[in-house]
Amino acid sequence: MRAWPAVSVPMLPGVGAPVKVHDSSLGSVVATAPGRVATMYVCGITPYDATHLGHAATYLAFDLLNRAWRDAGHDVHYVQNVTDVDDPLLERAVATGQDWRELALRETALFRDDMTALRILPPRDYVGAVESIPTVVDYIEELDRGGAVYEIAGDLYFRVSTDPSFGTRSNLSETDMLALFAERGGDPGRIGKEHPLDALLWQRARPAEPAWDSRLGHGRPGWHIECVAIAQSILGATFDVQGGGRDLIFPHHEMCAAQGQVRTASGPFARNYVHAGLVALDGEKMSKSRGNLVFVSKLRAAGVDPAAIRLALLNHHYRSDWEWHDSDLTNAIARLERWRRAVAAPTGPAAESTLASVREALSNDLSAPTAVAAIDSWVDSALADHPHEHVDAPGLISRTVDALLGVAL
Repeated sequence: MRAWPAVSVPMLPGVGAPVKVHDSSLGSVVATAPGRVATMYVCGITPYDATHLGHAATYLAFDLLNRAWRDAGHDVHYVQNVTDVDDPLLERAVATGQDWRELALRETALFRDDMTALRILPPRDYVGAVESIPTVVDYIEELDRGGAVYEIAGDLYFRVSTDPSFGTRSNLSETDMLALFAERGGDPGRIGKEHPLDALLWQRARPAEPAWDSRLGHGRPGWHIECVAIAQSILGATFDVQGGGRDLIFPHHEMCAAQGQVRTASGPFARNYVHAGLVALDGEKMSKSRGNLVFVSKLRAAGVDPAAIRLALLNHHYRSDWEWHDSDLTNAIARLERWRRAVAAPTGPAAESTLASVREALSNDLSAPTAVAAIDSWVDSALADHPHEHVDAPGLISRTVDALLGVAL
């Protein structure tokens, strides 16, 4: 599966600091410690609807990490999946009378367009669940040889009991895990399961649903093992960051880590688990099931500059939960106009300290609002009614905003 085209990232003088992020499993901000190549797996979309601002905020968060790592001197191997066969996609296709393949292709193409417009750096590997089925089958067989798999009526389940560290990534009580498992695609009440939290690895074919022939029988993969197979087959048994929205902490990322660690008999699955906050509208989390969505594509179609959409998102810390208001966009449009006016001037105030401030903000848990405030401060000085002598300053600010914040001025 192809990703979207990459944008050119300007070179900046000097080098950024090592990047710290909030690790959800530890509950604290820690320093990432990648080698020459920083590795990151971010869970992608289930393509049954267009990209809303909650999606955009999540992928922007990891775009900031990608840019900060690059600025600190790392190559970045970024992998993202597309869950192009799953229950929500199939349910939407049936409800709307569409072929599920056509729906998935159309919405994946629209997602690419939105990511391109928002100048999100593309993953090096962009991989669909369907194309990963042979690897998924291999991985389930490996788990089976290790005693981690059992069968119920042709469906294969993962024994969470085979992972001694199960639950340590999400740090939830079993009561809370059971409630979330039921809410987020699990089946804790199924008769015959050894443990209510055991997760589906392979689902035998159901009537009128897509299925594939394999050594496991005619069926399709479960949700979690798909990401395990894609991540570990490309990045190895352990990689630097597992990322996604906060609603993926459990069950998805907990199950991925358990299955990946049991498969390799090593650990950890990821060195750090990083999660973006949730964006609300009208007092409720933006979600496809509720329908309270603001779509990136609709804002673009209405003539909104994608740079303003990106700036509106950058004004909130990636970890925070926040609510979208029209004023977010109005303020971002005004900010973008001021920034562009300031860098269009032939001279400006010295900019080296502003670059340092932006780097410091991003290295400290990707604090985009602090970085935006640093640019605002320079712009205020640049637009003040007094002479400036630094002919290189507007260009340095423009390159800083482009390289580190992803906004083209």
